[in-house]
Amino acid sequence: MNAKQLIQLGIPKLLVPAAQQAIAQICSQPGFTRSRLTELIQDVVASPADFLQHMRLSPLANELVSVQEDLQTPPAPPADISYRSWCSDADHDTHKQMRAACRVPAARVGALMPDAHVGYGLPIGGVLATEGVVIPYAVGVDIACRMKLSVLDLPPQTLDTHFEQYRKALMDGTFFGVGCTHSHPQDHPVLDEDWSITAVTADRKDRAREQLGTSGSGNHFVEFGTLTVTESQPDLALNPGTYVALLSHSGSRGTGAAVCQKYSNIARQRLPKYYADYDRLAWLSMDSEAGQEYWAAMNLMGHYAAANHDVIHRFVSSLLGAEITTGVENHHNFAWQERHGDRDLIVHRKGATPANVGELGVIPGSMADSAWVVRGLGNPDSLKSASHGAGRVMSRRKGRATWDFATVRQELLERGIHVLSAGADEVPGVYRRIEEVMAAQQDLVQPIARFDPRIVRMCGDGSRAED
Repeated sequence: MNAKQLIQLGIPKLLVPAAQQAIAQICSQPGFTRSRLTELIQDVVASPADFLQHMRLSPLANELVSVQEDLQTPPAPPADISYRSWCSDADHDTHKQMRAACRVPAARVGALMPDAHVGYGLPIGGVLATEGVVIPYAVGVDIACRMKLSVLDLPPQTLDTHFEQYRKALMDGTFFGVGCTHSHPQDHPVLDEDWSITAVTADRKDRAREQLGTSGSGNHFVEFGTLTVTESQPDLALNPGTYVALLSHSGSRGTGAAVCQKYSNIARQRLPKYYADYDRLAWLSMDSEAGQEYWAAMNLMGHYAAANHDVIHRFVSSLLGAEITTGVENHHNFAWQERHGDRDLIVHRKGATPANVGELGVIPGSMADSAWVVRGLGNPDSLKSASHGAGRVMSRRKGRATWDFATVRQELLERGIHVLSAGADEVPGVYRRIEEVMAAQQDLVQPIARFDPRIVRMCGDGSRAED
């Protein structure tokens, strides 16, 4: 039977593959006529609970029971929860998105970071804690997008005296662009993990290998700069002084996006009709098979994103002939199982980073502004979170229409910042000033070192071809 025929018999569209698999097993038995098969499918749809122990139909029956329970569950009243905002200039649409997220029935508490702006579903800079469910789009498309800073054993003056070596290391050490792959597929222990945990990760493993060590597009970057430390940081083996550092921002590439799309689509298809307005805020129960699959895939993407940065830093520093002496890394666009108050919650941080007491992180500005190495202060009002960057104040389209990249590039060069490639949608003017963002979250994090960019590489958008 094809999909259309199964749907006419009452099989939900989402369960057509499961029904076809069950039919294939049934038809392997002799003597099964089409009319008998049709009657059997109708019986399962009418009363799936009667088939939960059936040798061949139990998987389909269990799925039907789950879907029918969802459809029969009476609507819960909208959650009456509030959120605290650290973003004084968040616009109407950003607050509207955050209020909608706080009405998800399983939502328990929220927070809005000082870099907040409109996203898909949950705002960028939004933190949302739910009970018993995970929301794929509240994690985001680029699962486990991440910051990594490595301190190198080179004198700061070499950024000027050996500029060409630094430039070449960035140009040859990673690759940018939608769908880009590494020129030489890299090995990493993450590829030895179990990628068969879901069909989407199994199907994408070879592609993930090809993309390991690449940086994608958008606001992702790899750059060299100076790290200024004013007070000793024993846990980082850093004394007061100025160091050369490598800073990168990227995530789980195409595989992470595929995981988000698949499980967000499943969540949206299973959303009861009276919850249809939630759309990209659709959730998966942590007790469901799909919820557990997504959770496993999300965590694998966290490992993959970390491995991606590891390869970039290892490859770039090797091309430069430098050794990594210490470093800091943290990721955003993720969900964590955490205890807050007397509840175990799923804390989604979309464009926000964990900031537990003493926890290290990196908060970047723009290609012209500083990034800050910080220690978390563990503020419970923010769910122990902080911003993940400066936050956009202008859309990409408006940025390209407003700024001439060649002019901005020359102005930055006069300030000693070499932009090897980027686009007008990523120039400093499309972002908040990082100083304002840091001032707004003094109760969330403590800055301990400042990174100033000197040689920047991002994905070009056509404003100017890459060198």
